[in-house]
Amino acid sequence: MDNCLHPNLELLPERKATLRCSHCHLTIAAEEIGDGYCPECFDASGMRRYDFETMTNSDQSGSRYRCEDCGAIITAI
Repeated sequence: MDNCLHPNLELLPERKATLRCSHCHLTIAAEEIGDGYCPECFDASGMRRYDFETMTNSDQSGSRYRCEDCGAIITAI
């Protein structure tokens, strides 16, 4: 284990709303889906699939920080 005291912390941004394709399971930000269909399915098979599941961020509570010295992720509750 590292003996870093984490003196230089950077606040990490909250995750934006994400969607997961029901077919290929690609996880993508909701704002990145331009025409509403999964770009991965379209590239792989030429089919435009519009079935997405909304991913929740319920497992994240509190703020997240990253130590700039050692790279550790720290969650403050």
